[in-house]
Amino acid sequence: MLRKRRRALDAARPDAAQAAAAALPLEALPAFEWFASYHAVGSELDPAPLAARLVKAGGRLALPVTLAADAPLIFRAWRAGDEPQIDAFGVPTPPASAPQVTPSLVICPLLAFDKAGGRLGRGGGHYDRTIAALRAAGPVFMLGLAYAGQEVDALVMEPHDQRLDAILTENGYTELRKD
Repeated sequence: MLRKRRRALDAARPDAAQAAAAALPLEALPAFEWFASYHAVGSELDPAPLAARLVKAGGRLALPVTLAADAPLIFRAWRAGDEPQIDAFGVPTPPASAPQVTPSLVICPLLAFDKAGGRLGRGGGHYDRTIAALRAAGPVFMLGLAYAGQEVDALVMEPHDQRLDAILTENGYTELRKD
């Protein structure tokens, strides 16, 4: 049902990615050098306009790489003109020769979110494991990118689930965590 909803939102709002990128108040983000984006799969909101805006503002782009089904993601530097490789899940990623980096801002795809920072992803736990590992090493800001219509009243969270710090949609930016 949530995938069907996202597909309908994707079809109804072809301008949503540009609108979301324009709606981000850059001053609301914590300072960062490296940020991680993602390659949109299916009807996920395309992060390319947002990534381009963050690069233009001085950020350095990294993309996730899945090495194994039960492992945290790693992030590799990405530059325009790089020849993508395909990771363990068939997603285009930076080449293996690209340096591995540690982002302090991570843009996360999602299937649903709530105002408490709950995030429902694809179900593999990759972002939960990854964000937990990053947060154990230092501060990291988790920005969910979604269509406004992906919001639900409440998600059931398990102890290992990592909450979003903020959400960005075509309708604007909302901080979610205050801890």
